[in-house]
Amino acid sequence: VPALVDGETAVFDSTVILEYIEDRWPTPPLLPASPAERARVRMLEELCDTYYEAVNWAAFEIQFFRRATGELAEQLLARIADQRGRANAYLERQLAGRPFLNGAAFGWGDLAALPAVFAASFTGTPPAAGSRLAAWFEQVQKRPSVAATLAAASAAIPGFEMIPQLVASGHFKREYRDHRLDWMMRSGGVEIVLEGIRQGNIRFTHEL
Repeated sequence: VPALVDGETAVFDSTVILEYIEDRWPTPPLLPASPAERARVRMLEELCDTYYEAVNWAAFEIQFFRRATGELAEQLLARIADQRGRANAYLERQLAGRPFLNGAAFGWGDLAALPAVFAASFTGTPPAAGSRLAAWFEQVQKRPSVAATLAAASAAIPGFEMIPQLVASGHFKREYRDHRLDWMMRSGGVEIVLEGIRQGNIRFTHEL
């Protein structure tokens, strides 16, 4: 997860899925036309897919899955708020002179950023009121495909209430890998990782 199934073709990883869609259905294009703009959008996706995703993932670990409480939780949540502010400032700059993060039309850059901005908003850090990013977020949510996707995501949230118990029991394992593990280790959450290993309720990348 995420995964895309198209007939007998199954594709995983959000970036590979976007590339497959662009190759499979090239019209309308998801990427801008110029090489410079295409590179800009791909870098935007990289930031959202690694840096921003890790920050949001950590917020869910604390706020929903209760990996930390008390002073440690406050410390980590403060770091999350600061980093989200910086990520949103980056996205704000990408909207200078552009109606969409992708450029002139909705596309790859918007699809990459939307989940990150939505997750941050849902857990307490929406775009600053009156900002270009806030206007963009309001605009893209009116698209039927976006509205349907966010509605489905929101509908799944009530089920999270049982997850802390499932995590504690070891039946639900959260994946600590790459940028997520990096974030937790350098943000002061070493003991969270060690406790997860002891309790058997975290996992790392699947081995082939």
